[in-house]
Amino acid sequence: MLKMEESNNKVDAESSETKKSYAGIPEAEFVEDVDAFMAKSENDGSVDKVLKKLDENHSKYKFMEYNLINKRRRLKVQIPDLERSLEMIEKLQTEKNNSANLETQFLLSEQVFAKAVIPPTDKVCLWLGANVMLEYSLDDAQELLVKNIEAAKKNLGFVEHDLDFIRDQFTTTEVNMARVYNWDIKRRQAAKSS
Repeated sequence: MLKMEESNNKVDAESSETKKSYAGIPEAEFVEDVDAFMAKSENDGSVDKVLKKLDENHSKYKFMEYNLINKRRRLKVQIPDLERSLEMIEKLQTEKNNSANLETQFLLSEQVFAKAVIPPTDKVCLWLGANVMLEYSLDDAQELLVKNIEAAKKNLGFVEHDLDFIRDQFTTTEVNMARVYNWDIKRRQAAKSS
């Protein structure tokens, strides 16, 4: 039995230079001119309202980062599992014309291995997840595993790119919060002095 998960994530093939975020993460707008920003009708000059909105956006970015980190962790576990499964398929392919049984060990549970004697075969069962297992020919299984390894590595690259992008959004949002806060302090000091 080989464990494998098929990737449900469909990601377009645009390069990382042309796409800011593969997951559709909204870009934080840098506030160049705080006076003009605070004069906008949606802000009404209310510092508390603007800071609350920026803080909410910051929290949303934190949530997105948490999800991306979990996705990266899953992919980093999935890729070696897929590669080990592919190695086993390749071993079965080299041994299928041999008349002798293949003696091996397989992982039963965490740090528990069991011995197995595998007769020459041209079929293998792949665990697809969600309590689904399918039987494949060795060639079909190899093709599927290679395709899924490539997709998982590509998705890992996209996740890494999005994590970098989201860190930039944190920085932009935090700078915006500081600029609005400092603008308010200067405005209050000017009002006191006049």
